Amino acid sequence: MADIFDAYALADAWDEMFERPGEVRTAYEPVLAALQPIEPSELRFRADQMARAFTDRGVTYAFAGEERPWPLDLVPRILDALEWDLIQRGVRQRVRALEAYLADAYGHARAFEDGVVPWRLLLNSAHFHRAAHGIEPPGGVRIHVAGIDLVRDEAGDFRVLEDNVRVPSGVSYVIENRRAMTRIFPSLFAEQHVVPVDGYAQRLLAALRAAAPDGTADPRVVVLTPGPNNAAYFEHALLARLMGVQLVEGHDLVCRNNRVWMRTTRGEVPVHVVYRRLDDDFLDPLHFRPDSVIGCPGILSAAMAGNVTLANAVGNGIADDKLLYTYVPDLIRYYLSEEPILPNVESFRPDEPGQLEAVLDQIDQLVIKPVDGAGGQGIVIGPKSDRETLEETRKAVIADPRGFIAQRPVALSTSPTLAGERMAPRHIDLRPFAVNDGNDVWVLPGGLTRVALQEGNLIVNSSQGGGSKDTWVLAEGPTENPVPVSPGALPDVAPRQLGPDGNPTVVQEGAQQQ
Repeated sequence: MADIFDAYALADAWDEMFERPGEVRTAYEPVLAALQPIEPSELRFRADQMARAFTDRGVTYAFAGEERPWPLDLVPRILDALEWDLIQRGVRQRVRALEAYLADAYGHARAFEDGVVPWRLLLNSAHFHRAAHGIEPPGGVRIHVAGIDLVRDEAGDFRVLEDNVRVPSGVSYVIENRRAMTRIFPSLFAEQHVVPVDGYAQRLLAALRAAAPDGTADPRVVVLTPGPNNAAYFEHALLARLMGVQLVEGHDLVCRNNRVWMRTTRGEVPVHVVYRRLDDDFLDPLHFRPDSVIGCPGILSAAMAGNVTLANAVGNGIADDKLLYTYVPDLIRYYLSEEPILPNVESFRPDEPGQLEAVLDQIDQLVIKPVDGAGGQGIVIGPKSDRETLEETRKAVIADPRGFIAQRPVALSTSPTLAGERMAPRHIDLRPFAVNDGNDVWVLPGGLTRVALQEGNLIVNSSQGGGSKDTWVLAEGPTENPVPVSPGALPDVAPRQLGPDGNPTVVQEGAQQQ
């Protein structure tokens, strides 16, 4: 029987599973033992069955104009208890500092007066909304949900790659990945003591209810979606269902006398918290884009009057501006009087005197990112770019230094990933999700591990053809049972057998064999 890891060759990066060729890290030993006896063709078959199950359930994403099943690799990414403790402490610290910055930027502006952050960073940001100035959200929470992107560098150290505090997405795939993996490798979860992820929706609902305007006895929460054509609509619908709240579109809401109401078959009912999954520009045509037909006119005025809470808050984009990212370590020291737990990737600010020339001189050795970019779009990796691309990038940076940052390339850690019928190293990152209820910042154990499926590619975003892995956080002792899978959620992906016609068939758990 062939060992699917026989031809596995380590890349020039930290490998999550192997310390050196043939020497597996301790946390991965049960996974290796479970995978080694499986024929490569069998593993490929299970992956294809899982993809079909995802398609049937609508667990899909859009890529190149085509709706595809969510790509989940069968080899999990594993973090031990010590690694996870470092990550969650670092993420909490990051969220607390960004919360303090947002309160300051839309309030007393102390960090600007004290010279920690230059005024131009705020005033030149496309996401700075004067309408949000002076709004005091309940509990002081503007970042109800955060997604902090991390990478592991060549030395095995975790670093923050970027912050997402506007409308971070992807948590639905964390939940679905776990549901799928518990069906494929159920015994491993008992052996490994994997911390479950099924508490996310309850944590989120509790945080949203806690964010309701003062004096609200029984807050009504809704999830506001742009509609079924949005790439993340599956996530919007899943979270609404898991929280037991209404999924609404802009036309389902009406604002009157600075209050928000939801239209129902029994008349209008008041809404107190709107977990909105559309960008600021489209939220309220009276304050932002007047041509928006997916928002709700007057909803921002209701928030300004203190009658409804918008989660996440309007104007949060100034905190995940990639140029502000370069100042976050200083903001942690300034607001929290702490040293950063998770360091940044080494970065340059082309808008500062002297740094523009430094960036241009070594542009072929740096990663250039637009400060407002999302989904990996617009990123230029100098060492992998041709001369024409570098020259176009050089002109763009010269024309708008404020619009870009530059970073030293990091050889993102790799993990064994099924490529055809063999295992190959592919670069990965990690997006932990944090929920802030005003008293505590809770970090979902694990998060979304994204995979660059093309060999050597460093861009992991699904919009650029990336995939994902289930992220396992190991507890120090036994944990509760893994997330239960509702009936019909995913068919069991069992070993295939040959039917009477000689073709493979799948024998599902509980099914009788003929």
